[in-house]
Amino acid sequence: MESLPQNASAPTTHIMSVDVEDYFQVEAFAGTVAVDSWDRWPSRVVANTQRALDLLDQHGAKATFFFVGWVAERFPDLVRDAVARGHEVACHSYWHRAVYKLSPEEFRQDTHMAKDVIEQAAGVPVKGYRAPTWSITRQSMWALRILAEAGFLYDSSVYPIRHDLYGIPGAQRVPYTHKCGDNLQLREYPPATLRLGGITLPAAGGGYLRLFPMAYTHRAFQQAENHAQAAVVYFHPWELDPEQPRIRAKLRSRFRHYTNLRRMEARLAQLLSRYRFQRFEDALRAEGQNASFAKPGLHAQ
Repeated sequence: MESLPQNASAPTTHIMSVDVEDYFQVEAFAGTVAVDSWDRWPSRVVANTQRALDLLDQHGAKATFFFVGWVAERFPDLVRDAVARGHEVACHSYWHRAVYKLSPEEFRQDTHMAKDVIEQAAGVPVKGYRAPTWSITRQSMWALRILAEAGFLYDSSVYPIRHDLYGIPGAQRVPYTHKCGDNLQLREYPPATLRLGGITLPAAGGGYLRLFPMAYTHRAFQQAENHAQAAVVYFHPWELDPEQPRIRAKLRSRFRHYTNLRRMEARLAQLLSRYRFQRFEDALRAEGQNASFAKPGLHAQ
């Protein structure tokens, strides 16, 4: 177990989220594992998601679970279990395809299908959306209006960093509101970042939580708390599964997917022990009560 900073517990309540997809559905393997072969792969998403749910229960933490619609349709009891344990369920597309690879009509159909199957399983409305691989970029901003038209209240898809697969450099690092026209709007919650030397760096989620030292992650939390902002943390159930089958793919993809899987659960436990977490819907409700919305825009803060 890596040591924790000795400063006092933070008063800020951060946001924990889980992107519920199976290990073979990730973008890193999209060129290797065809969508029409998914049913032939041994699924591990139920056991891995239950492991995530148990970990959150152990620490008394609540989170938002962004379900891939394909998973929700095949394992509706898993969706209901997340709701029964007090978590929020939200949408992570149906086929886990990057938004910028779709036409607006393809995206609309995928999103409506996913939202419907998740709501059917959960028995509650779905308010939030997260694009696969953070794929709402400058080339796919049109997707935000489609989300607002579909009844979503918030999005967490715009990563304000530079990356080879995603990101909008210069986008705000704090929550803000997209104005989508015709009185439609969508609240945006960017994932956690760290500002160093004038550069915005990713932090506290997924591969970044597995790859970077915990001192780096804690610095990102400290920076957020110094500005009274919640850090948006995310992980995937397959990241708790070091025994998952290995898929042949490019070296970079395998590095991103498999590195430090055995350390992930302990690192999450550290965060859950040290910081307080809530669901996106809790943060949205609190913002509505406090009327403390940031102004819309695509500039760094």
